[in-house]
Amino acid sequence: MDIIIQIEHLKKHFGKLEVLNDIDFTIERGKVVTIIGSSGSGKSTLLRCINLLEIPDSGRILYEGKDIMSGHLNVNKYRSKVAMVFQNFNLFNNKNVIDNCMIGQIKVLKRSKEEAKAEALKQLRAVGMEDFAYARSTTLSGGQKQRVAIARALCMNPDVLLFDEPTSALDPEMVGDVLDVMKELAREGMTMAVVTHEMQFAAEVSDFVVFMDKGVIAEQGTPDEIFNHPTQERTKQFLSRYSNR
Repeated sequence: MDIIIQIEHLKKHFGKLEVLNDIDFTIERGKVVTIIGSSGSGKSTLLRCINLLEIPDSGRILYEGKDIMSGHLNVNKYRSKVAMVFQNFNLFNNKNVIDNCMIGQIKVLKRSKEEAKAEALKQLRAVGMEDFAYARSTTLSGGQKQRVAIARALCMNPDVLLFDEPTSALDPEMVGDVLDVMKELAREGMTMAVVTHEMQFAAEVSDFVVFMDKGVIAEQGTPDEIFNHPTQERTKQFLSRYSNR
């Protein structure tokens, strides 16, 4: 088992609200972990803690065996290796598509403009957005913006991609394009942790599923175990809402 990220006894409060309570789980290299659960269950906060956008109150997050909260971490470099794709894209509106994909490479990875441009075009081609390389990001549809955001993350040659509800801000007809890109990344062996409400994607693409409820991991296992043989009543209730849609 090649564990790339290990989370031990993670806790996070916002004021008196306990958002994460004693979270333990691992992400193996080359695997897809999906994190499911109701809104407010702590899924996105967990992902943001892994990326250090939120600082946990206690516990440990190990990346390749090293504690990322030890204080000796170059956070920008770490985030290039454990890259995040956000629900609302987070593109720079004042830059065109290719510049969005080049800026991190130049600033963090210290690539030349020529190298950064070549890598940007390669990744935009991979997500079907090469023809929009010089378009203003504000002119794109939501689905196009999300594919550019994925290309931008891939330009950093990450070890892990974190997806925080990547399709929830999209019109229904755009969801498929983004999920297709993610499925292709999974086939290519990209390590991914995905917070999602797309149960069919989670069932088909995941190697491992984590069900969160009220800040704890209520159940975790293979897609077959979680979707076909859940043991916890809360998991059964949650999944029954989706199967009835």
